[in-house]
Amino acid sequence: MDPTTDNAGYTRDQGNARNSLEALRAEIAKAVVGQDPAVTGLVVALLCRGHVLLEGVPGVAKTLLVRALASALELDTKRVQFTPDLMPSDVTGSLVYDARTAEFSFQPGPVFTNLLLADEINRTPPKTQSSLLEAMEERQVTVDGTPRLLPDPFLVAATQNPVEYEGTYPLPEAQLDRFLLKLTIPLPSRQDEIDVLTRHAEGFNPRDLRAAGVRPVAGPADLEAARAAVAKTTVSPEITAYVVDICRATRESPSLTLGVSPRGATALLATSRAWAWLTGRDYVIPDDVKALALPTLRHRVQLRPEAEMEGVTADSVITAILAHVPVPR
Repeated sequence: MDPTTDNAGYTRDQGNARNSLEALRAEIAKAVVGQDPAVTGLVVALLCRGHVLLEGVPGVAKTLLVRALASALELDTKRVQFTPDLMPSDVTGSLVYDARTAEFSFQPGPVFTNLLLADEINRTPPKTQSSLLEAMEERQVTVDGTPRLLPDPFLVAATQNPVEYEGTYPLPEAQLDRFLLKLTIPLPSRQDEIDVLTRHAEGFNPRDLRAAGVRPVAGPADLEAARAAVAKTTVSPEITAYVVDICRATRESPSLTLGVSPRGATALLATSRAWAWLTGRDYVIPDDVKALALPTLRHRVQLRPEAEMEGVTADSVITAILAHVPVPR
């Protein structure tokens, strides 16, 4: 089948789409050092039409990572700095009275974009956090009883500081469950930090990604072709049962008060398929499920207080479950 192209010259051929999405790594690396797992997670979320929560201490390039992704994909992007006084209408938009026409007109908020960067989302109270719930789940915003569709693709990339930091509000469980992935952004290694400082010494400006050489390497047509290919990725009954067994094991864990819901199991299946396709296969294997289990499930479980006091983490519980659930052959 001959590939077709859109006006921007992006091919819809699925093989080329994979190459284009793989090229994102190299392009984003021009601006961000040593965060390849997070880049991969963002690409997986795009393929699954999901949303991403990025957690890390201030200053580890969470915002820069999302901005670099938007530049490399040539998507429309907007940024909202979440603060304690931010109102829901500041995110979704509102009706504004026009004195000339004596009518109210809708002024779209920043959520009407392809890639919304919700910066420090946990620094605003739950009321404003919940303004994104309908947008993330239904991909629309209802204002004054009128639903308004959001653009496609639409991705929320939210950053948050660790919840024990001053001035933060924990995200409600219902909202956490709307994020496909939770990616932790660690402090860089010594060599990566040396590379970062070397770049800055040579004149790198994180506010000017064009000058850093970040260029669009993929577009909406590549995403559509890739999503179509991911949808055709084969999942055997054994893999489906494996995903279910992992999620059911979290509901029985003595360290957890809340296990993974069926929505979480569906999410793990979707991210596993996307990862399988990105690695060049048209079928899912157990290693795909294991590779995506932590980022897909860690925010969907809730630790018992006594387990948390003993130093148990969501990641350690899920890792132990992966070690004990029988792997299909």
